[in-house]
Amino acid sequence: MKRIKHLLYPLAILIIVKLLFLIPFFNSLEYKTQDSLFLFRGIQPLSDQIVLITIDDASFSALNESWPFPREYHAKLIENLNKAGVRQIVFDVEFTENSMEDSDIYLAETASMYNNVIFAGKVLPAKEDGYPSQMLTPITEITDRELSWGVVNMNPDTDGFIRKYTCFEPFDSAPVYSIGVASLANYRVYQPSWESHLRLGHSTLSVADKTIPLISQNKALINYHGPAGTFKQISYASVLDDSTMSMPGYQGMEMDEFYEILASGELKDKIVLIGATVDELHDKFPTPFGGEWTPGVEIHANFIDMVLTGKYLSYIHPYFYLLIELLLLVVLWFAFRKLKPQLSAMAVLLMIAIQYAVAYLVFSKSGLILPIVQTALALLAVYVASILNHYLETMKEKRFIRSAFQQYMAPELVNQLLLDPKKLKYGGSLQELTVLFSDIRSFTTYSESHTPEETVNILHEYLTEMVSIIIKNQGILDKFVGDEVMALFGTPIPLPNHALNACKVALEMRARLTEMQEQWLSEGRQPFEIGIGVNTGFAVVGNLGSEQIFDFTAIGDTINLGARLEAINKEYNTEKKIIISEFTLEHVKDLVEVNYLDSVTVKGKTKPVKIYELKGLIA
Repeated sequence: MKRIKHLLYPLAILIIVKLLFLIPFFNSLEYKTQDSLFLFRGIQPLSDQIVLITIDDASFSALNESWPFPREYHAKLIENLNKAGVRQIVFDVEFTENSMEDSDIYLAETASMYNNVIFAGKVLPAKEDGYPSQMLTPITEITDRELSWGVVNMNPDTDGFIRKYTCFEPFDSAPVYSIGVASLANYRVYQPSWESHLRLGHSTLSVADKTIPLISQNKALINYHGPAGTFKQISYASVLDDSTMSMPGYQGMEMDEFYEILASGELKDKIVLIGATVDELHDKFPTPFGGEWTPGVEIHANFIDMVLTGKYLSYIHPYFYLLIELLLLVVLWFAFRKLKPQLSAMAVLLMIAIQYAVAYLVFSKSGLILPIVQTALALLAVYVASILNHYLETMKEKRFIRSAFQQYMAPELVNQLLLDPKKLKYGGSLQELTVLFSDIRSFTTYSESHTPEETVNILHEYLTEMVSIIIKNQGILDKFVGDEVMALFGTPIPLPNHALNACKVALEMRARLTEMQEQWLSEGRQPFEIGIGVNTGFAVVGNLGSEQIFDFTAIGDTINLGARLEAINKEYNTEKKIIISEFTLEHVKDLVEVNYLDSVTVKGKTKPVKIYELKGLIA
């Protein structure tokens, strides 16, 4: 039953940790730690199939135009890119509002002529629940010609970072695909009905011969190849600079750069993405690589390149990892119960380092993302919980020891026992000790000649005084057996000379009884006499009770002989009614005054034992 209870602790810890990561702070902390895996892995090789045409500061300087650029520029860009032999042109530039009618028609006709252009639209989410989303499609001049287009929505995580690519946005119960998906669907051959070739599964999106793993229904984790600027970039104005540009305000570059691009063949058969990289257009986002924010067009490029290379990222199955974490916590919980806190702390730190290393290896080799902070927090939590549990169990054990022994032994012995509870073993162990038995002579006859109230009162007075003497001399009261007292010395805390302590107690008991006898006589009460036996030797000591009842006691021949010595007092006319064995005398022979009585064979023994009358201590 206890094992089952202890299994519940790791489970409860894991549940609490999982609930914590529903809080944005902890979720963001997990994201940030997983981001570090990208930094350690570094920049990854590209497919060399994607080039970015960037609307950068150089383009604004060369064109001497404010944004948005005239649409004739974009039409000219399409013409020149096709001259350079590009496979596909993807605009991360929204043409959702009409400009000059001739310019709009010119752009649409140019794109229709080459039949390899993908335009951009956007879904505007509802600002409040209950309101519909809005779709911003490209201008009608583009949509009427059934030119391909996709949305460019960027949906950040709770901390504002872009880690997932939105493959489609649900709109009117139908998916509206992104420009990245549209690009992949049109990659080999331009297909006016490209959406019919997409297959949306429960957790996958198939695009031609590529299957993209999805999370959160419509998103894919982006396997970033590097920070901002990883992909090859060519300035927008450079592609326009073919000495035929006669747009108002166009200043041209230093030379016909486009012809150099054309001659180099660097754009042939490439997917070209066009987008802004200047800060003023606010199309930059933080990504796992950190540093300078990454332009949206490069985020699209990372997604497309990831699919082309097939190097996807995915999260480990949550239930499978939950089982791994639970097994780990269970093992550590039971291990920490055995280990010292210092070793447990070192083990936790080592486990956290190991699990981060494992997370990195799994990430870099197979693209699988494991929880890092969550697992580390669970490891720390199980360590703290084990320390707290150990503390509570120790306090419980100490309370139990104090309640079990404070009535039967000296406070300083109880305190020593609390400092080292291991001295109080469950079960038994062989220990050397001294036992003292004290019994009232003819107490049955005494109780028959007195009322129960008188008997109880006088017995209470007597036992209270005797127990005080035992405790004062660092002995423990083992038990009362009717009017008999059994005391142990040298256990559970060792004493320098437990035999001497027992002898002192016997003499003090005798002296105190004499005082009490005089008092009782003066009060008109009948006194009684006692006999005391003391023996030293080895005995089995420990909790010899049951699981329900704790009974710290001692058993064995040493104890039995002590009881016999007390009883044998009746046969010898000793002054103080105290008999000790030769085994006790061996420990105190230079410290006490004794009188040899006899050599007797007690019941259960074949070898005679020398017995002595204890008369006093040697000053």
